[in-house]
Amino acid sequence: MDERYDSTRHAWESIWREATIENELEAVNSTRSRQTLDVYVPYLPQNAPILEAGSGLSAVLLALRERGCSVIGLDYAVNALEISRAYDPTLTLTAGDVHHLPIRDASLGAYLSFGVFEHFEAGMGAPLREAYRVLRKNGILVLTIPYPNVIQRALAFKRRVQGVSALNDDSFYESTYSRVTLTAEVISAGFEVLKIIPTSHSYTLWGLGSLFRASGYYRTNVLAENLGALARIFIPWSCNFMTLVIARKS
Repeated sequence: MDERYDSTRHAWESIWREATIENELEAVNSTRSRQTLDVYVPYLPQNAPILEAGSGLSAVLLALRERGCSVIGLDYAVNALEISRAYDPTLTLTAGDVHHLPIRDASLGAYLSFGVFEHFEAGMGAPLREAYRVLRKNGILVLTIPYPNVIQRALAFKRRVQGVSALNDDSFYESTYSRVTLTAEVISAGFEVLKIIPTSHSYTLWGLGSLFRASGYYRTNVLAENLGALARIFIPWSCNFMTLVIARKS
């Protein structure tokens, strides 16, 4: 792994050190997050282990456990696991890297990863192949990945004009994937794509500033929610913030 890989991991350690599980749970219970959960949860097995790769402070694990799922959390930021275990010692957690999972072949019913694969400068090929390896036949892959929406592209163009890096922070790598590129990556790893949809339109607006923000932890206001709902209907991909992919191991 390169230097930026390590600096990105250290950045996540800093992020989790300053965050709280209560705030993360608030975000998971937001309208935009519940809408995404409602789409992919019906695809998850009820009788097989499910891994969230890059589980952070375990808010998604807690939400899925409430829905009857058997979930395991994995992260390369060990402090996130320590904070999670202090909050709920009954969580099943393990330290590990999505490029080299400490999990045996064909042992999982589902593999989940939310906002993780975009942080690898070498691309998502290697972690996707690891996901394929650890899933059982017909196992389910669920990913969310940032999309290059019109606002993101405008900001990237502004940075190029200013002659600065396309990254907001050169020590913290983050990319976006178009629908075509993301689909091709998932298929190349051996998966059959079942569903690919745009999500979290209101959060795209949150990025524009205070006009669309409510008080609280990354909360969008009523204006953002209403406009986001319209965008989801009329311009779903132009204002897409995160693309949700549901795929199956053949």
